[in-house]
Amino acid sequence: MDKLMEKAREREPQFKATPGLLQKYYVKLSEPGQYGGVYIWDSKESAQSFGESKLAKGIPEAYEILEAPDIETMEILFQLRD
Repeated sequence: MDKLMEKAREREPQFKATPGLLQKYYVKLSEPGQYGGVYIWDSKESAQSFGESKLAKGIPEAYEILEAPDIETMEILFQLRD
């Protein structure tokens, strides 16, 4: 996991500079060796634009993902805190 975190930290400035990306959570899934990201966007358009970006398309290579990542889109209904 150290290699993964190193790569994530290396790419952090690029994600911080992504237009419309309000937050990104780096998560460890329940399956061994499985990790993911939860992205919070200001709009569907920003998320779609990111999906077409060089940064997004470079995720599999950067993290040595052998299969296409699972992508699920959800709509936030409300938040607990401001």
